[in-house]
Amino acid sequence: MTRETHPRRPDAPAQTGSDPDPRFTMANERTFLAWQRTALALMAGGVGFDTFVTRSLARDVTALGLIALGIGWALAALLRWAAVGRALRTHKPLPSFRAAPVLTGALMLAGCGLVLVVALP
Repeated sequence: MTRETHPRRPDAPAQTGSDPDPRFTMANERTFLAWQRTALALMAGGVGFDTFVTRSLARDVTALGLIALGIGWALAALLRWAAVGRALRTHKPLPSFRAAPVLTGALMLAGCGLVLVVALP
């Protein structure tokens, strides 16, 4: 029995197409896990920032912003993993990386918050 005749896993990114080269599937999963580590680091940074910096509005906004960015990044990782998996299975071009400018802008805003907290007494 070939792999195509096996029932699809319910967590598969797409129910159509054929199984891609396992190396591509594993690379997609490694990328997903790297994104999840980034999300976890952002959330941990927000919690650490909230814990160790003197209380102020800038601190609260920056900490909450980092935590929210981590949550959003975790969701973006899941959506990207599914989209790339779908593209691999259907032999379509890989989707563009639209989250990069969002992450860059959000990190720039968080950096501005950090500057305010450090610069203001």
